[in-house]
Amino acid sequence: MTTQQHTVEKIGGTSMSNYEAVRDNIIIGNREKDDLYQRIFVVSAYGGVTNELLEHKKTGEPGVYALFADAESDWAWGDDLTKLVKFLTDINGELFQDPMLKQQADQFITDRIEGVRGCLIDLQRLCSYGQFQLEEHLLTVREMLAGIGEAHSAFNTALKLQQEGINARFVDLTGWRDAELLPLDEKLKQAFDAVDLTRELPIVTGYAQCKEGLMRTFDRGYSEMTFSRVAVITEAREAIIHKEYHLSSADPNIVGADKVVPLGRTNYDVADQLANLGMEAIHPRAGKGMRQNEIPLRVMNTFEPEHTGTLITGDYVSETPQVEIIAGAKGVFAIEVFDQDMQGEPGSDRRILDVLGRFKVRFMAKDTNANTITHYVDSTLKHVKRVVRALKEEFPNAELSTRKVSLVSAIGSDMKVPGILARSVNSLTDNEISVLAIHQCMRQVDIQFVVDEDHYEKAIAALHGALIEPHNHEYAIVAASIE
Repeated sequence: MTTQQHTVEKIGGTSMSNYEAVRDNIIIGNREKDDLYQRIFVVSAYGGVTNELLEHKKTGEPGVYALFADAESDWAWGDDLTKLVKFLTDINGELFQDPMLKQQADQFITDRIEGVRGCLIDLQRLCSYGQFQLEEHLLTVREMLAGIGEAHSAFNTALKLQQEGINARFVDLTGWRDAELLPLDEKLKQAFDAVDLTRELPIVTGYAQCKEGLMRTFDRGYSEMTFSRVAVITEAREAIIHKEYHLSSADPNIVGADKVVPLGRTNYDVADQLANLGMEAIHPRAGKGMRQNEIPLRVMNTFEPEHTGTLITGDYVSETPQVEIIAGAKGVFAIEVFDQDMQGEPGSDRRILDVLGRFKVRFMAKDTNANTITHYVDSTLKHVKRVVRALKEEFPNAELSTRKVSLVSAIGSDMKVPGILARSVNSLTDNEISVLAIHQCMRQVDIQFVVDEDHYEKAIAALHGALIEPHNHEYAIVAASIE
């Protein structure tokens, strides 16, 4: 393998669901046959498949995993697994017109699912004995089920490309029937040692089974970590993420497509701020490895392949201090702990964080004063209620309150702009939006406004109008180059 020659590219689930767009815009494009190689593709499951395997990401509707984990539905998961076979083979039917290829694809995914079914039946039987607790195995079950989605899409893509004359190679990292459990980096080295990038096009599963257990840390963001480590281990020249949209100055559905501009350049610091709001260009832990190894990351729109996309590097700072993007999160819970005993007593915040950690609740921002600490958390109402009950036990004399709010942020690689805070607040005031709290760090890469939940879209549009639209923003559409 020649170092610094190839790219590692990740294709998201929505894009994967459109094979023709992936083939024509990403894999082939305007390349000659000899130029098709020196690229590694890490693929997500087809759109909606992971929801069926685990649970719906937004509504929480149970999939196979959630039904299996629910002690009250002993066999409902089995029926759901049967429906899943039809769902996945229907996808195969849309992709493969050749009956022999469809049969091959159906056989592959059916073998996987029936293998999982047998495993889960055996596990359920084993855990009917008191010495074995199902809870101890649920993370492994979750990982095994999640891997089905990426194995399905990667196998199909490799098979379809082979049929079309491209020397694609299915690289299965899901650990299916593997004899040993390796650390992630070692597993990747082993997988790519046998690959000749000059004449093979690896199609790699976004899920990788490893000793660390990716879902323990990243849950459904595991494919980004696989993508990142593949780029680092193989010493990629550039990492590329293909999404169904541009990384733009705001959500065009809120602000208007005619008012937003794609970002030409930004840095990993900005990417971290976006990730904190749940709008991930790349997970911070995944981005860390690429930043440390000076691998640039490019975010591209699958459906506009001629556009250079957004180039993210560690050292980029905008030539002129300015706001680059307005982003936010709706439906955030503010958990406020007011306790006069906090004054002068260190350790209160740590006790609150211990409770949040116990319930695996992620906080996106916080503010404090002499006797009040408020955490803004990304969680469900059920988890918030549990957290509040635990906090009442921890702080029996405190007053606790919760409120649903929205966070809206102005973000940029360099926002040392005189008067920017005043302009921001004035734009919100002019649009009759009350600011409930403000967070601004000395690092000057973002300002966060807490507003009423119903004012989310209005606040995004107001800040974009005040901080971005008045500028011609030529920096954003300059062709992004590494030099």
